[in-house]
Amino acid sequence: QLQPVESGGGLVQAGGSQRLSCVASGSGFMLKTMGWSRQISGKQRELVATITREGNTNYADSVKGRFTISRDIAKNTVYLQMNSLKPEDTAVYYCNVQYAMGSLWGQGTQVTVSS
Repeated sequence: QLQPVESGGGLVQAGGSQRLSCVASGSGFMLKTMGWSRQISGKQRELVATITREGNTNYADSVKGRFTISRDIAKNTVYLQMNSLKPEDTAVYYCNVQYAMGSLWGQGTQVTVSS
């Protein structure tokens, strides 16, 4: 059974950096687009970044130039490198994985940016 599992969240100071990882555990699945979304307290979940199997990326305007998404196909892993973090980046970050049978979400990892 395929299951995305995020890691790398925590507390960081404004201006700092953090890297999130998401491993889609489970064998026998070819993963398609992978991505990250976030949910700020009291708001709807919003898309942060996506990356296709071919390596094409897409970013929310709010993170362009600061965040970088990448993936390791062999490891079924997607990363989100976050630089120049701002307090407004504080949120629960969720990994999303698309595959032949549909789409799955991870359980989320909290990122807190202190001012």
